[in-house]
Amino acid sequence: MSTPFGIDFGGTGIKGAPVDLQAGDFAEDRVRITTPRPSTPAAVAEVFVELLGHFPDCTGPVGVTVPGVVRHGVVHSAANIDPAWVGTDADRLFTEATGRDVHVVNDADAAGLAEVRYGAARGRRGLVIVTTLGTGIGSALIHDGVLVPNSELGHLEIEGYDAESRAANSAREREELDWAAWAERLTTYYRTLEKLFSPDLFVIGGGVSKHADEFLPLLRVSTEMVPATLRNKAGVVGAALYAAEAS
Repeated sequence: MSTPFGIDFGGTGIKGAPVDLQAGDFAEDRVRITTPRPSTPAAVAEVFVELLGHFPDCTGPVGVTVPGVVRHGVVHSAANIDPAWVGTDADRLFTEATGRDVHVVNDADAAGLAEVRYGAARGRRGLVIVTTLGTGIGSALIHDGVLVPNSELGHLEIEGYDAESRAANSAREREELDWAAWAERLTTYYRTLEKLFSPDLFVIGGGVSKHADEFLPLLRVSTEMVPATLRNKAGVVGAALYAAEAS
């Protein structure tokens, strides 16, 4: 079948599944394979081949998330992955390795696309900023449904710090901050985004979004804020959507 396939490449696991683009959900149960060490592009490509082998009847385009800046299929940053990724034409590498039509997209951008098409921001016009609060802060800028890629808003300098070093969920855990103390930092972060972009909506993703009731009400921000709804499915679904529309 020509159903698109999404792959979410993370630091500990590589997850993939065929995606039903009408439903915005997995068409079959996803498969997870442990990320190789070292996670070089060549080693990860081998895992992709193995992963796709679990779904021999799925022949559609393949979307892949990468935690880095991606321009025209080439990876330009590698903050939390193997340095060998920098300068790699990932579209070409994975297309040749798998024999499939592969399109690579920044991981936060993929999550943003999924939330706008199927999740918390579905049907919303104007500027939506999707942020993922995790080890770092990922971001996706989407205006009237059109992605502005590679925004990397987690790396804004705020009060002399890289924003994600103080406001990411990892900072909350590392410094053992309570929800109120972390919310103060998040307020500073999101107010900065408000000044720069005047968005219509913030969507808050990442694993910590399941605790949104603990911290979102504490943020003093003018823009409407809602938790993401696709959560762990967003990367796979968004990658498949990106690939289908790029093919």
